[in-house]
Amino acid sequence: MKKNGFKKAIGKLHLWLGLSTGLIVFIISITGAIYVFQEEITNSIRKEAIFHNEKKIASKTPLSLKVLEQKVDAFTKEKYPIHWATIPMDKSRSYIFYYYEHNPKGWNFYDEYVVYKSVYVNPFTGEIKGVYDETTDFFNIIKSIHFSFMLNTEWGTYVCGIPTLIFLFMLISGIILWWPKNKKARKQRLSFDWKKVKNWKRKNYDLHNVLGFYASSLAFVSAFTGLFYAFFFIQAILYFIFSGGSSTYPDFSHIKTKAPIEMRNEHTLDKIGKKVEELYPDAFQYSLDFGYEHIDDHEHPNYDVFVKQLSYSYHINHSLIFDENSGELLHIHSHKDKNLGEKAIAANYDIHIGAIFGIWSKIIALLLSLVCASLPLTGFMIWYGRRNKKATKNSE
Repeated sequence: MKKNGFKKAIGKLHLWLGLSTGLIVFIISITGAIYVFQEEITNSIRKEAIFHNEKKIASKTPLSLKVLEQKVDAFTKEKYPIHWATIPMDKSRSYIFYYYEHNPKGWNFYDEYVVYKSVYVNPFTGEIKGVYDETTDFFNIIKSIHFSFMLNTEWGTYVCGIPTLIFLFMLISGIILWWPKNKKARKQRLSFDWKKVKNWKRKNYDLHNVLGFYASSLAFVSAFTGLFYAFFFIQAILYFIFSGGSSTYPDFSHIKTKAPIEMRNEHTLDKIGKKVEELYPDAFQYSLDFGYEHIDDHEHPNYDVFVKQLSYSYHINHSLIFDENSGELLHIHSHKDKNLGEKAIAANYDIHIGAIFGIWSKIIALLLSLVCASLPLTGFMIWYGRRNKKATKNSE
């Protein structure tokens, strides 16, 4: 009786929490499915901008970043300064310059991102290959809906995060409710037998239970890695588990620029970039901050350069700290030097979107997102069918 009472309580919680958060979980899941192949689709659409098609580049030297910056500014006439540039190691690809101004007080996506614009540039001639307003980009809008319902990210993440936290409980409670009494019942709940079942309600019930069971473990991972961006305690748990019990994340803020500002010149960034390319010639790209003041008044404890090793994933990356005035290398923190906790943190995004193993894990992520989107629908239909059945009996 106690066991039945426990399952009954779990069932009620599963039902009412599912009904109250189902629509939000559906939207989060369906936008996640849409976003999975964002990079591949965007790269295809922007192909003419990504590859500049300059001839005989082996015998040519890219222009100084300062010169390229001036050409970009002259073309866009943007009132805000360039925030950073992404430099590919493959020089057949365009450099990308970003205008990015973040207003923490903005209450929605468009108020928060005052400007978010990418400019693709031929590094050898300074020719502008393409300018894109990222605030109107379809996939960035989808990402914002998925991440914060297009609300201010500081608190909008909770609007998505709290229902996702409830979804974790739904997965666990769903397994408890699914768990069969005996082997015979287990066999029935592990597969569909739609040829024998004619009733649509039964088919829907089987769809909810069987798909929910098979997707539950991966869905838990997907939801947990999504919660990473909403709740700091999830980040702490992830790091604590994989670092072997450490609660202190490596801190390099003590490594600061010491050279006087007078040493900074128009070739400082080029000097830094040259050193990065010398150390990581096989990497995919790196990003350089131009060091201007911005409206969010953010401060960098040191001049950090992010190096992305792979084209399809961020989980292997390196961090280099430079003196932003002299351009001297002060510290290297390569992927191989990181502890397992740091690597887990670095891999979180790629695990969440399915990029960790390339195209095949993305296909799995797409199918998983679609299954997660289906669970609130099939769950609602189970409840609605039972409710109608009771209403019909009462009317009789």
